[in-house]
Amino acid sequence: MAEANVPSSKGQRRREAILQLLKQQGRVTISEIVEQFDCSEATARRDLEQMEASYPIIRTIGGAMYDGLSVVRDMGFSEKQDISYLEKERIAAKAVSLIQEGDVIGLSGGTTNYLIAKQLKLRSGITVVTNAVNIAMELAGSPIQVVVTGGIMRHNSFELCGPLGEGMVDHLNIGKMFIGVDGVSAGGGITTYSEQEAQIAKALIRRSVETYAVFDQTKVGKMSLFSISPLAALQAFITDQPIEGELKLAAQQLNIDVYVAETNS
Repeated sequence: MAEANVPSSKGQRRREAILQLLKQQGRVTISEIVEQFDCSEATARRDLEQMEASYPIIRTIGGAMYDGLSVVRDMGFSEKQDISYLEKERIAAKAVSLIQEGDVIGLSGGTTNYLIAKQLKLRSGITVVTNAVNIAMELAGSPIQVVVTGGIMRHNSFELCGPLGEGMVDHLNIGKMFIGVDGVSAGGGITTYSEQEAQIAKALIRRSVETYAVFDQTKVGKMSLFSISPLAALQAFITDQPIEGELKLAAQQLNIDVYVAETNS
């Protein structure tokens, strides 16, 4: 019986050693893990995937970065879902009101965009392009035509990322793209915690006529590690409260439309 626990404890010891390496170096690559810990690439990727859920690390293309000094982190979908839920529902309703029959829309991952899908699924004559597995499943069986990009799924967000998905997106034409963000600011534009999600979001924006940044007030003034796009690439904000300060001024200067969700009476 004791031997049955050896692989698990060995794996945990390796992950703890990887964490120490990350603390020392600030970042680590898959090839470094393979070389230093004599494991396969698949094992190294699984280790980083497990560590991302428990430790202050950020997955990057080809490795990971240590994020121990940050008070924020890349939370999983289930954790995010309960934060500002009512505000997100109102934002989703405003977004759905901007979608018309015949539209080809894009939905990146995220809890607000998931709520857009929930409210949209009784509509017809609409095509949804998404890189989020949970959004595609929510729309399954509805009159909505769904196009799912390829790629490797991030378990934190259910988003499909990577060159496979980006290559497919390059062949699509999207009318209105709704992008979920982790931060939005005048200087930093729209940002996210994940490098992989930033890359697929950039690809989706490139193939879209209009891009709408979808966010609640907890994201305003925040700047996450990876840039999705500058504000100049956006046509609109959809949010739950009027924006103020530098972000309001930047929106005015760049002619970005601001849609504020109606409050519940």
